[in-house]
Amino acid sequence: MATADQVKALVRSHGEGDDTRFYSVALQVAAGAARVGHGRFAQELKSLVDSLRQQSATSSALGKLVAVAQPRGELAQLLSVSYPQLGLADLSLDLHVLQRLERVFLEQRQADRLRSHGFQPVRRLLLTGAPGTGKTMSAKVLAGELRLPLFVIRLDGLITKFMGETAAKLRLIFDALSETRGVYLFDEVDALAGERAHGNDVGEIRRVLNSFLQFLEQDSSESLLVAATNHPQLLDRAIFRRFDAVVDYPLPEPAVARRVIKSRLAGVELGRLNWVNIDQAAAGLSQGEITVAAELAAKDAILSDGGPVTSTALCEALRGRKVDHTR
Repeated sequence: MATADQVKALVRSHGEGDDTRFYSVALQVAAGAARVGHGRFAQELKSLVDSLRQQSATSSALGKLVAVAQPRGELAQLLSVSYPQLGLADLSLDLHVLQRLERVFLEQRQADRLRSHGFQPVRRLLLTGAPGTGKTMSAKVLAGELRLPLFVIRLDGLITKFMGETAAKLRLIFDALSETRGVYLFDEVDALAGERAHGNDVGEIRRVLNSFLQFLEQDSSESLLVAATNHPQLLDRAIFRRFDAVVDYPLPEPAVARRVIKSRLAGVELGRLNWVNIDQAAAGLSQGEITVAAELAAKDAILSDGGPVTSTALCEALRGRKVDHTR
């Protein structure tokens, strides 16, 4: 059952209006109850949390979403906008990463309270990790949970062979951060902030990077700036100091991989799965790759005889993703 700390956390999160933390602790209580044999209570509590989350998401989507016009003029070539409807429950990530994201939500929702004491909420995040581990998805969830538009910076339109043009376009983007609050995602930021000692056009790279660093330093908007990279080793060391938090996304542990598989196969019939074999087949794959493998196994079952997804089919699909990497 609930521990004293969990009860206090539930009361505190309710008082602060932090629904994300409240639901997270409630699910921890459910998991603890299941471990000590209170399966029925655990399931009822989990179902209640899921129902409340859905009601909250629907209400927020109808009444709280900020309407923002599509970027116009030159900005239309630099930004694409969307309005994600995802929540933290849609992420299957390492517990440490989830806790870091929950902290961002807490500080953003209590921003006025922090500012009244002379502190600023976390708003500049650098996400690092292998492809498919959930970095871009996290940016969508940040936007969805905070009911903000997600602006994705189009690096192909931003970076030109003329440094002056790139700097001018960067200024447009950072002006937009101040004018329209949202989540701004610089994906594959190493293309913009690579190590100054590398590359053929060293001088040009240095000037572009210096402009980016300067804009980061001067930015005082209320928008969230999220930068993501699959290759943190390529980033110039100075870039790390400009972010409030650097979050590393590891490859999923077996428990996370199982959640990914169960979530993706929730709508199809499952056979009696051998999770030990599945864990071994999934080891070393990202959440994105595991999702693709689960989808393949499900489609094979549907297109063959409509029977259940089996451990054999799932393991073959997972191992197939590893083979694809070696080609």
